[in-house]
Amino acid sequence: MKIKLLTLMALVFTMMVFGQNVNVSGTVIEASSGQPLPGVNVVVKNTSKGASTNFDGEFTLNDVPVNSVVVISYIGFVTQEITILNSDSLSISLVEDAESLNEVVVIGYGSQKKKEVTGAVSIVSSETLEELQPVKVEQALQGTVSGVNVTSQSGAPGAGLDIRIRGISTNGTNGPLVIIDGYQGDLSILNPNDIDTITVLKDAQAAIYGTVGANGVVLITTKGGKKGGKVKVSYNTYVGLQETSRKLPLLNATEYALLLNESYANGGQALPYTNVSNLGAGTDWQDEVFNESVPINSHDFSISGGSDKIAYSLSGSHLYQQGIIAPKKSDFRRNTARASIRADLSDKFKVSTNIIYTYLDRDSVNDFGLGSVLFNALNTPSTLSAYDENGDFTLVPSVAGLGIEIINPLAQIANTFNDYDLRKLNGTVSLDYQILEKLNLTGRIGFNTTNSESKSFSKIVDYGGKVFDVNRSSVAQNSINDNDYSFDLYATYKNNFNEDHNVTLTGGTTVFKTFGNGLFATGYDVPNNSWEFADISLALGTGGDGVRDVGSYSYDERRLSFFTRMQYDYKGKYLFSAMLRRDSSTKFGPENRVAYFPSVTAGWIISDEEFFNDSGVFDLLKLRASYGILGNDQIPNNGYVGQLSGEATYIFDNSLVNGTAIGQLPNSELQWEEAKKLDIGLDIRLLDNKLDITTDYFINKRDNLLIANIPVSGITGVFAPGSSAPTVNAGGVENRGFEFAVNYKDNISDNFKISASYNITTLKNEVTKVNNSTGFVEGGTFGVGQPAISRMETGQPLGYFYGYKTDGIFQNQAEVSAHPSQIDLGAEASPGDLRFVDVNNDGEINADDRTNLGNPIPDVTMGLNLTLNFKNIDFTAYAFASIGNDMVRNYERTLTDVNRLNYVLDRWTGEGTSNSVPRLTTASTSNNVFSDYFVEDASYLRIQNVQIGYSIPKDVIEKIGVDKVRIYVGVNNLYTFTKYKGYDPGATSGAPIGGGIDFGFYPIPRTYLCGLNLNF
Repeated sequence: MKIKLLTLMALVFTMMVFGQNVNVSGTVIEASSGQPLPGVNVVVKNTSKGASTNFDGEFTLNDVPVNSVVVISYIGFVTQEITILNSDSLSISLVEDAESLNEVVVIGYGSQKKKEVTGAVSIVSSETLEELQPVKVEQALQGTVSGVNVTSQSGAPGAGLDIRIRGISTNGTNGPLVIIDGYQGDLSILNPNDIDTITVLKDAQAAIYGTVGANGVVLITTKGGKKGGKVKVSYNTYVGLQETSRKLPLLNATEYALLLNESYANGGQALPYTNVSNLGAGTDWQDEVFNESVPINSHDFSISGGSDKIAYSLSGSHLYQQGIIAPKKSDFRRNTARASIRADLSDKFKVSTNIIYTYLDRDSVNDFGLGSVLFNALNTPSTLSAYDENGDFTLVPSVAGLGIEIINPLAQIANTFNDYDLRKLNGTVSLDYQILEKLNLTGRIGFNTTNSESKSFSKIVDYGGKVFDVNRSSVAQNSINDNDYSFDLYATYKNNFNEDHNVTLTGGTTVFKTFGNGLFATGYDVPNNSWEFADISLALGTGGDGVRDVGSYSYDERRLSFFTRMQYDYKGKYLFSAMLRRDSSTKFGPENRVAYFPSVTAGWIISDEEFFNDSGVFDLLKLRASYGILGNDQIPNNGYVGQLSGEATYIFDNSLVNGTAIGQLPNSELQWEEAKKLDIGLDIRLLDNKLDITTDYFINKRDNLLIANIPVSGITGVFAPGSSAPTVNAGGVENRGFEFAVNYKDNISDNFKISASYNITTLKNEVTKVNNSTGFVEGGTFGVGQPAISRMETGQPLGYFYGYKTDGIFQNQAEVSAHPSQIDLGAEASPGDLRFVDVNNDGEINADDRTNLGNPIPDVTMGLNLTLNFKNIDFTAYAFASIGNDMVRNYERTLTDVNRLNYVLDRWTGEGTSNSVPRLTTASTSNNVFSDYFVEDASYLRIQNVQIGYSIPKDVIEKIGVDKVRIYVGVNNLYTFTKYKGYDPGATSGAPIGGGIDFGFYPIPRTYLCGLNLNF
């Protein structure tokens, strides 16, 4: 009986304990600093009961059941769980978790845990930027993000870079939208050390940006301070020396003279060099124009911290780079200053601002195309010296064999004078208001204001009867003012229903306006024929009669948009989101101004299913898919209306007078270009999250392609000065491919860590429609006076090369006689000439035999990156590969007396001597007609960065109050493995039709760096 009574009493007591509810309070602090953490989530597990800490890190939870579990979580810190036993006050210390920081992804008008992301999203961290030490931010995306290809237009200081996300989809603007802390910005003005993360949206996830998201979106999050955090000071610097990464093997003076004699003899002419024995090596013009040990240096300083209500980050940077060609006249200077402040005005109001000021100063020489410094260095004969006996620059003879455009490149550098300065202020100011516990309202203003000035001076100079001779000095100046602003107002609602249903709703509006003006002027007869006096205010003369010495423009374009997004998940494993954006743009006429852009994404976290719990293999297995429609309005302004921007001559009172006429023909039916994006992906994590695998299959279809200056009927006037063909929705392009990325991180031991990543992207590009009178659009130039060599045509890759196929070299007259005549190409063939293929088998070689000769778009791109840490020593290496891209060799002037690359030593000199390089002769041939002889496989593997660093042990530096001292040495652009003959197999002009034509691209320099990182 006693036993039963005791049992009953114990049961009643237990029920009383378990049924008891208590009030719980406590304080949450940061473990490293001891500072309170505001905004920490404190939630009773498996319930909706919760609270957030105030500015002092304090919280209170009422009516909490005893023995229940409270979950304490905060972004960037390790989540803790505490069992409530009584009402005693809790003191909780949260430990910072670098891994969880990387798990938060910015997706546009909000953020999301990486586990819950259902789109194709890639992230580049600040650690990667520190390892790569890029001069420009764009360089950090090459090889680190699958599906992204970054190409250079030139290796000159400050030259532009082009970003292509999942291929080239339009013959217009292909660059992605760049969003910096919420506003539309420009990557080129950023200091890489100011960036915390770079997020790349590659699929329909970008549909929240509607009409400007078709080419993908790059989201930049800059570094900020931490509330309650201690003051942190950092200083980073490096100095470097640059040199050319490549020189082309040109003929020396003796080789040049011997081959020129051969060429003249084959043409039945007298030999130009009767004695070659004393010529020796002659002048290496590349050595003359390339410089070694060219300096580059960078300094970066930042300070960050915060109190319980304010977080701040201030930074400044200076970068200076001289060019490996003409260092004193080719350089780039970038100074930046940045201020980021976040403040809690009250429990409900939070304000933040991020302001960046950038000053750019760039001087340059002609580094691209016909007449550039490198073009002249490659083509000037090595038998000519750089200077004559008086110490003056040698004149390149104006003879038929050398033409009238090749000049002494050193004289060209000496007579080049220009300067470009840009000042830009941009940033955001935003205000967050917590209307209700689960409803937040955000208002944000973003702005850019840019002022640029440039000046170029042409002095009187005589190059010996060349096209570049200047008989009258002039100075050209311009001043450009570009501005834009955006206003975003959106609300975000987050809630949990019945424990299992999580919903986030976002809706709002955005206004974007861009406006500006430009003024251009030219003055003549500069005093003293000198750069020091090159200013319009001092110029004495004006242009000739009827010549306008001034010009100007202005513009004002706007967009008004509304957007909404719903994100839903069930038990955190069934994921869904839907977006809709309505855009209206003044780029289009009233009838086509508005368009709608919907998208949906979905995901299934398979590894959270019960049937997967026992596998023990997968830490994460997520299947996701997305489909959406995005837009593009990146075309010239006012294409739907006619403007008086053309020139015309009229008769008034029996006299001719200059007037204006309609310029570009208008097209009132212009409408949005649409990008339809499908993506199916799989995310896998294995081995306790050490191995991370991401795969994606994508199809991007572009419809209603906006093609500017498309050929139209010849009966419409488009050839008058200032006139042009209209912009028309007349094309379609499809890109499809596969992405695979794998990352492995592991702490092998306390002293050794490894991180390795590899990514590969395949791409197939095809034009699906060209709706005009010819069925194709042309672009790209080759040589002088030849037809365009690049095309956009249905069934072919965008911008493919179009010309004649060859089939070796004619070895004898019998082969020539048995082959269709090549006279229509300019000359009858002879033994030693290129043999062109009769593609259409009609017995004639003519323009109808032109065909696809290659594709400038790579079939495959890859990145391979490795980081090793052993005790205090770290090592990093980054590599990038491009496979299947072709390039046209167009840096050789097709004249008889120019210098040549040494591959001509393998020329045809008689039957059986060569079947790849034609004979040399001054006689007329068809060998210089554009053909696959000039198209090369430009596949390459580039070692982009190698760096070794050493961090001084903390127990040593802590004595002097320093948190980190790291010194490092490294090499950027170490080596490029390729069979391509030119300077840079990865360079391109950036033109969708005409890219991949090499006019002698300025090579990217190899840079040796020595740097220092200090943290206090």
